Amino acid sequence: MKNKKRRRFKDIHLRTKLSLVIAGTMFLILLVNTILYVILNRMTQQLDDIYVGNVKLNELEDALDKVESSMAGYLNTKGTDTLDEYYRAEQAYQNLMDGLEKRITDNQLKMMERDIYWMSFHYLVLTDSTVDAKRGRNVERYRDNYEEAEKLYSYIKTYITSLNGYRFRGNTESYKSLSTSLGYLEISSIVAFIVMALFDVMLVILVTGNITRPLNELAMAADKVSDGKLDQVGVVKVHSGDEVGKVTVAFNQMVSSIPGYLTRLKESMEKEQLLKEKELLMEAHLKDAHLKYLQAQINPHFLFNTLNAGTQLATMERADKTSQYIQHVAAFFRYNIQENDEVSLAQEIQLVDTYIYILNVRFSGEIQFTKEIESEDLLDIRIPGMILQPIVENSVNYGIRNIERTKRISISVYRVDDNVCISVLDNGVGMSQELIREVLNGEYRNDPESDKKHGNGVGLNNVIERLRLYYNGTNNFEIISNGRDQGTEVVITVPLAEEQDVSDNAGR
Repeated sequence: MKNKKRRRFKDIHLRTKLSLVIAGTMFLILLVNTILYVILNRMTQQLDDIYVGNVKLNELEDALDKVESSMAGYLNTKGTDTLDEYYRAEQAYQNLMDGLEKRITDNQLKMMERDIYWMSFHYLVLTDSTVDAKRGRNVERYRDNYEEAEKLYSYIKTYITSLNGYRFRGNTESYKSLSTSLGYLEISSIVAFIVMALFDVMLVILVTGNITRPLNELAMAADKVSDGKLDQVGVVKVHSGDEVGKVTVAFNQMVSSIPGYLTRLKESMEKEQLLKEKELLMEAHLKDAHLKYLQAQINPHFLFNTLNAGTQLATMERADKTSQYIQHVAAFFRYNIQENDEVSLAQEIQLVDTYIYILNVRFSGEIQFTKEIESEDLLDIRIPGMILQPIVENSVNYGIRNIERTKRISISVYRVDDNVCISVLDNGVGMSQELIREVLNGEYRNDPESDKKHGNGVGLNNVIERLRLYYNGTNNFEIISNGRDQGTEVVITVPLAEEQDVSDNAGR
């Protein structure tokens, strides 16, 4: 029967084993803590109850003194403030009196409480009569009442002091008993925690040993396999039906199938070598065809020269607008075929001007383009080429192209501390935060067909990557959008001092 139970425990999943161990340990800790908490709470309550009677008697005595002093103050001054003070003190004393014992009892302490209550009741009657006689200017009456009240006040004080002393002596014995019990409780709690700690350690050692022992055997067999000693690896013993046992079974099956796998792998590698040779041959033919295709493409310089010839012809025919348009197109292509990777900010903004002009000719001037330059000196900084135009193109194609309201794009250049900020703002459809995150992390991929129709092949991913390379990995590209139809702002931050150094070096 024991062997069956042990076997069942070994077949339980590792997660379940660990969960049972942790849950059992936590339950024991919770149980012991709960018992200790209940006992400690009861003893604390008893400690509170021990001296609560003394505290109430002290409060009662203080309230009695307050009534006496406030009454004397009124008799001496006969002022409204002292009268109000007397009534407040009387009410406070009355409230404390209500907590005293009023019933007939055989308990000596309760009988003293009852005497204090009735004496206090008569005392308050006398004080009220004294105050009323004083207010009515009945001198003889208030003097008699005052003398009787003083005598009763002394009796009440004496009774309260005596009762307080009796209770304190009785409470001291109770306190000693509780203090002794607290000492025993402290020792018991320490012993309980030590026993629980030892039990937990033994339980952890037992469970971890049950888990790690077969793992060690499996690891030793795996080391032999990694060293290529397959002939020395026997069948690893399966100790349980949990995850380790299943891995051991799979390991034994793997070891037995390795020789056949090596044979098949060798055959597969031979076939793969033949396929690679054929693939390399096909790749060589493909490169040759691609080279011929590139040679057949239009030379960009030839296209630029052709546009210049078209400009001259339009001028000769006095087609000024056509000539101006072709000049802008030629300028756009000339900028794109230049070999300089580094340009001034002024050149980049001029390229944007040219690009917007070409688009407005195509789309009847529907794009309103504005520029705000804080200082002309900022336009001399050097930045990588083809940075702003792809951003503006992205704003046109994906931001403002399909909106029905007025289409606006603005570029702002301003200085913030030692940096120059370049902002490209549109009033288009905006971007979601998820899309912004994908673009900044390089995870977003445009539709290839859409790029062929509307783009120049230089996307935001390319711009972001070139800026990071140019500025040594600095994150200086930010996209801001507040939601749908709220527009999009792209801000590029360029270190001013670094750019000046780059510009100076280029000049030298």
